[in-house]
Amino acid sequence: MKRMLINATQPEELRVAIADGQNLVDLDIEVPAQEQKKSNIYKGRITRVEPSLEACFVEFGSERHGFLPLKEISREYFSESAAKALDAGERVDIKDAVESGQEVIIQVEKEERGTKGAALTTFISLAGRYLVLMPNNPRAGGVSRQVTGEDRKIVLDALRELETPKGMGLIVRTAGVGREAEDLQWDLNYLVQLWEAIQAAAGARKAPFLIYQESNVIIRALRDHMREDIGEILIDSEQVFEDARDFLQQVMPHNLRKLKRYDDPTPLFSRFQIESKIESAFAREVRLPSGGAVVIDHTEALLSIDINSSRATKGADIEETALQTNLEAAEEIARQLRLRDLGGLVVIDFIDMNSRESQRDVENKLREAMRADKARVQIGRISRFGLLELSRQRLRPSLGESSHITCPRCDGYGSIRSIESLALALIRLAEEESMKENTGRVIVQAPLAVANFLLNEKRDVISSIESRTTTPVTIVANHLMETPRYEIQRLRTSEEVEEPSYAMINSDEVEPVVSEQDIQAGLTAREEPAVSTMRPSQPAPVRAEKSGWAKFMEWLSGLFGGGSHSTDSERSRRGKPKPAGGGGKKRTRKSGSARSGSKHAANRPHKGKSSDQGDTKKEGGGKRPEDKGSKKGSRKSSKKGPRGDRQGSEKGGGKPDAGKPEDTGEGKPSGSKKKRRRRGGKKRRNKYSTGEQRDSGQSGDSGQSGDSGGQSGNKREQSGEPPTA
Repeated sequence: MKRMLINATQPEELRVAIADGQNLVDLDIEVPAQEQKKSNIYKGRITRVEPSLEACFVEFGSERHGFLPLKEISREYFSESAAKALDAGERVDIKDAVESGQEVIIQVEKEERGTKGAALTTFISLAGRYLVLMPNNPRAGGVSRQVTGEDRKIVLDALRELETPKGMGLIVRTAGVGREAEDLQWDLNYLVQLWEAIQAAAGARKAPFLIYQESNVIIRALRDHMREDIGEILIDSEQVFEDARDFLQQVMPHNLRKLKRYDDPTPLFSRFQIESKIESAFAREVRLPSGGAVVIDHTEALLSIDINSSRATKGADIEETALQTNLEAAEEIARQLRLRDLGGLVVIDFIDMNSRESQRDVENKLREAMRADKARVQIGRISRFGLLELSRQRLRPSLGESSHITCPRCDGYGSIRSIESLALALIRLAEEESMKENTGRVIVQAPLAVANFLLNEKRDVISSIESRTTTPVTIVANHLMETPRYEIQRLRTSEEVEEPSYAMINSDEVEPVVSEQDIQAGLTAREEPAVSTMRPSQPAPVRAEKSGWAKFMEWLSGLFGGGSHSTDSERSRRGKPKPAGGGGKKRTRKSGSARSGSKHAANRPHKGKSSDQGDTKKEGGGKRPEDKGSKKGSRKSSKKGPRGDRQGSEKGGGKPDAGKPEDTGEGKPSGSKKKRRRRGGKKRRNKYSTGEQRDSGQSGDSGQSGDSGGQSGNKREQSGEPPTA
């Protein structure tokens, strides 16, 4: 049973985990101190239009202006001339479409990363429980990519029944599969109500300001991850428990019984033994069950993943060991990408495999493991260098971006320069500065270890530079610096400063310590949205849950293909047509008498070609009609049966006459003997057709008809009666 575990005992971090037993399925960690802007809706002002980029920059309340490309600008913000050019199919220039100072309602598509500003769009999307509403994008709409097969057709039929406002688009989420039209309509009404509140708030103030903020991690997890397979929701905080109960009461009242307050002294995540699995999501190296390892490294351009066999000796030979390790790694990589929410370009270096079949097995394993991912994933093939490329959609800031900081010593490089190498580099730089004209002094500030190396092991070199250039070189051991930091200062002859070397220590490298009061002050100063809590105008529809017996009978009927237990209202709700004549799917199996008849006919000696499997395929008398066991169909079956069986066995696999269907078994008779057999077959047909009609006509369901016919045929075979088809 799957569980949703919500840990909120520490105010600095909220954690939501989806666990299946002791396996960690999904993880979401939110740090309240780090404000997330993705999916937030702002009213912004265009500050600059850049034709070379076909985009404009928008001020929306952040330190860096957002990036709004032309393709993400809705037509409602275009000028009249640009709208006419668009209608005529002409190319629109962004300078003619929008102008600086124009106010627009925008939504953040991508968070700020590094030096890049946020990516914006004017095509708003509001996510609900079952639907996603796009109020100004009527062309968009459809069904989630994760919904496939017959469910997709059913959902599309239900989507047509909704009363969608003009000019709006809808997407049905995975949670909307199997829901009644009333539930979908309720969710749509709530989203329309929310959009109307956003429009009203946008017209009340001037830009820039925050209109609507995406829900916190608790509400987002309940909205996005709550499925029927979630057995219970455990929360270890009273305040969060109350918030979750209020949300479920408004949106999903039928799931209130799954919500439980966890008050055991054992920590929640430790109780289900997933704390260690969460820590593996922060590690650079993840161990595999066979002894191998997956190493994950981040670069500016892409994410590189390397698979090492390490102590893996599971296979019989090196090829088998490589295959087993790669299969384990493919499953673990899909899980780590989902847990860490790593997006962008990913390159995987699998262990070399010579067999093409083994490479295809690894690719299929990775695709199968990626099916549970909500993000859009594109997977390539393993190249001749053993590399596989894939692209994963970035849904939110990754676990590393929200929980890690760049190392202040190496600036995220991962390694630093050695003491000897840095000291020698400082000697060369000091010599270069001292050789310049009008140089009065060169001051070198270095970490303690580097300064000690220069003043002791390289004292003679420093002295030779001073004597050759007649410029003094001062080495300052700065205890506030760490390798690879240093500073070289060149003073002119007129700038000579008479102060001791210990007074020259530069403290600019020291970062100020941020106190807890400053953090709390930043949290309280956070901008509040104009539209905060929006309650639905109507309560969510409540459906009576089916009993265990009803679920069992529904499963049983679906297992045998009958589906007769589904009511007409349920079928109309799901978009399925009402079945005709019994409600089961069509059966083409032969009755018992037909099977026994073909058996006797095959064993009966005859002249001509030897009867093989081709006789059984060509006999037409044993094939049941398609009318779900009606009496008329039974008569047709009894009439065709003996003739088809007997002639099929006599013909011995010969070709049927032209112009006649193959499954009738009617060949061209020759000789009086065959005529007598035909007359005899007719008598037998008349004699036993009523019994078969009586057996097969007892039930209108085709499955029951086939079973009764089989019993009748077995009884006749045991009693020695002639077989009928």
